[in-house]
Amino acid sequence: MMEANTVSREDWLAERLALLEQEKALTRQRDAVSDARRALPRVKTDQDYQFQSENGEVGLADLFDGRSQLIVQHFIFGADWNEGCKACSLMAENYDGVIPHLKQRDVSLVAISRAPLEKLLAFRNRMGWGFNWVSSLGSNFNADFDVGFTAEQVEGEVYYNYHLTKFPMTEAPGVSIFALDSDGVVYHTYSCFGRGLDPLMGTYQYLDLVPKGRDEDNLSYGMEWVRHHDNYE
Repeated sequence: MMEANTVSREDWLAERLALLEQEKALTRQRDAVSDARRALPRVKTDQDYQFQSENGEVGLADLFDGRSQLIVQHFIFGADWNEGCKACSLMAENYDGVIPHLKQRDVSLVAISRAPLEKLLAFRNRMGWGFNWVSSLGSNFNADFDVGFTAEQVEGEVYYNYHLTKFPMTEAPGVSIFALDSDGVVYHTYSCFGRGLDPLMGTYQYLDLVPKGRDEDNLSYGMEWVRHHDNYE
């Protein structure tokens, strides 16, 4: 944490107004980036991906649940794991609260992982979540959207976040966006990975407002402090 000076209210206000100009510029830049994101072309999804859900086997189009836009969280949960990734869990804490509002804007949200469905549902129950979570076990979905790798691949470089890089695991985080047209054709419109997921982590957005910020400089890695919410002391 950077030491801050103690000043008069008048001096503080002058500093605050200067920062406000930076914040306004950032907001305008964010709006411009959002416009560019929406203007991206789309790619037809030709493969008939199948997933295991609470309602049996479903296709990608089924996950839209009657809406035309779909947000997919690529939730890290390996097939042989017994609990989900703590960082993905931190992001997922926001979902149940926002899903009713997303539905009003023609958007569905689902988490997809390679772990067997029974493991996903058991962990969801443990965490007290209710959002839709399906298993992609046995499909190419994770690999095709650059969030699933083989053990052999991670010995070298993998294609993640739009470039070749070393990656420590066979599972990676990400978010992908899909659109469904009136003929039932699914299109991939956007994906983001790594720090691109940052705005979706509500906890970090709050921490960025407080004096200590994320307070991670002295940790061995940024999210070392994160736990599943039932594991905090």
